[in-house]
Formats: sequence, structure tokens, C-alpha cells
Amino acid sequence: MTNRSQTLFVGVDVHKDTHTAVGVSPFGEKLFELTVGNYEKDFTLLSERAQQAASDTGLSVRFCLEDCHGYGERLASFLVDAGNSVCHVPAILVDHARKREVHPEKNDSKDAHGVAQVMIQRIDTLPSYSITKETETAKNIREVSMDREYLVKERTRVKNQLHTLLYRIFNTEYAKLFKDPFSLKALTYWMKSRPKNISPFLLRTMKRKVKRLLDIREEVSELEDELKDLITESGHTLQTASGCGTVLAGELIGEIGDVARFKTPAQLAKYAGCAPREHSSGKTVRWRKTRGGNRRLNRAFHRMALSQISRMGNVNARDYFKKKISEGKSKSQSLVCLRRHMVTLVWNMMKHKDQYRFPTEI
Repeated sequence: MTNRSQTLFVGVDVHKDTHTAVGVSPFGEKLFELTVGNYEKDFTLLSERAQQAASDTGLSVRFCLEDCHGYGERLASFLVDAGNSVCHVPAILVDHARKREVHPEKNDSKDAHGVAQVMIQRIDTLPSYSITKETETAKNIREVSMDREYLVKERTRVKNQLHTLLYRIFNTEYAKLFKDPFSLKALTYWMKSRPKNISPFLLRTMKRKVKRLLDIREEVSELEDELKDLITESGHTLQTASGCGTVLAGELIGEIGDVARFKTPAQLAKYAGCAPREHSSGKTVRWRKTRGGNRRLNRAFHRMALSQISRMGNVNARDYFKKKISEGKSKSQSLVCLRRHMVTLVWNMMKHKDQYRFPTEI
């Protein structure tokens, strides 16, 4: 537990080129404000200014950044290496606090002050920023996973464009040549084809799209190999779960990061938006599906749950799903229950590096 009465709260609003910091006393009094650049010498200036304010007031310093993993990552790492305590406040908490003001104005100074105010109120629930081997590994896995995701989205756009071009060049005949017009064999054929009475411009455009698809195919394969190596080196065993391949395991590990920051599976479920939210009143007790949380992580858990009840999934998971339906829940509600249970399994697998095992009785 943090002793609020003896802490100087320094809120930092992070940007690409500059960072604005505001120091606030335990009673909400603004003690100093400083805007620094995104250079190490400026980080040193900020640290010294905060320590000076703390020395003048007899308080201990604690920093809180609105962004610890983007533009503020270098600053957060510097402060931690210098022996400072750093935590992360979600931007939505600052936004909610600002909207409750009589005059909800916004600028860098007010945002930094808002970060400090949220920090005072929620200091014991805000996640601390730490640099561990697990954190660095998860960060690398997430970056590779995101690169692959961007390439897959680009591949879909290029396929749609090529689909239109093939229709203009070959009419409906091209659909009969190959079952999958975007397979490696088909792409090679389109690259070598020389149809007559077709505009050279259309042919050049088509070949550019085909070449890009071939390049993306190779890049995606390289990223998946790199992702597999990173997961193996990390020691995680998520890929042993039914229907959880390298790509899905990479999404889970990358978004969760160091699982030690979640003390219980329930905390991870809330972070992932997989924990139902109570919405009761009087004698009526009900729960609703939450729309918050990390949506990319939520999507990964949803896909994992779907794979469990597929024909190639897990027998025990399918029995659990059918059991929930027999209790009167809809298929959608039963899937939510299964997804919540997958959070517990993933938490245990990442924490203890265990092999996948769906319990026979739940």
C-alpha cells in the first residue's frame, strides 16, 4: 500500500517530441510544472526537478505516465533505471475525470495534472511499469505479431484489387482455371500470362498486384517462423492448446506481456474484457457482457474458445459448452462462459509454464 500523505505525485502527459510533467502534493496542490524534450538530458532535468520538489516538501517521488509503451517508453525506462517508481494510467481514466469538470478544457498542462489526480485516487490499483525479461520478450512477440497482422490486412486489400483486374482481363473464365485464384500456382500463372487484345496498362497493373502478393506471402512466412522461434525461446506452452497455433499464441503472449502483473485470473479477465459486468438493481440481479478491455486480447480468447468446440478441438471443452447450454444458457452465453474459463487456463499456463490440459470436471 502506498502512503499517499508522504508521496509527491508527478503526472506526465506524453507526446512525440515533448513531455509535460506536473507535480502535485497529496492534497492536490500543484507544486511544479515542466515541459521537456524527448532526449536523455531532458529526462535527467525532469528527474532532478522532481527530486528537488520532493526534497523541499519532505515527500517521496512517484511518477505516472499516460503512455508507457509508445512515445513514453524511453522516458519510463530511464526513470525506472534511475531508481524511480513509475506506474501507468489509462488515458480513458483521465478523460472521464476531465469530463466531470465544470469546464472540461484540454491542453498538455491540464492532461498532466489530470494524470496526477487520477494517480492520487487510484494509486494502489494502477499497474506499475517494470522492465523484466518476460516484458521484453512479450514486447518483441507483439511487434512481430502486429507486423504480420498488418501484412494480412494489406494482402486482403490487394486480393480484392486483383480480383477486379482478373475479371476485367479474363472475364468469368479465370474463375474456372483455378479453385483458388490466389494460390501460389495461380499467382505464378497470372504473372506469366500474356492474353491477347488486352490493354498493356491493365497487364502491368495486374502483374504489380501479383508481385506484391508473392512478396507478402514470403514476408508472412518469415514473420511466422520468427514468431515461432520467439515463443519457443520464451518457454511458453500456449501453442500446445487445442486450436491455438503460433499466430494465436503470439497474440495472447504479446498482449498479456508479463503475466506476473496479474495477481489472479480474474484481473486478467477484466483486462481482456472477458469478465461479465454486474448490472443489478433491487431484487433483480443480472450480468452483462462488457465492451471494455483489451479488444485484441479479447478477440484472441474468443478465437481460442471457438477452436475448443470445433471438431478438431477438445472433448472436455465441448462437454463444458454443452453443459452450459443444458443449464438454460444460450449458445452465445455458453461461449462467453467457455471464454472466461480459457482465461484461467491461459493464466495458469503462462504463470507455471504448464502444458495444456482442460479439466474433466468444472
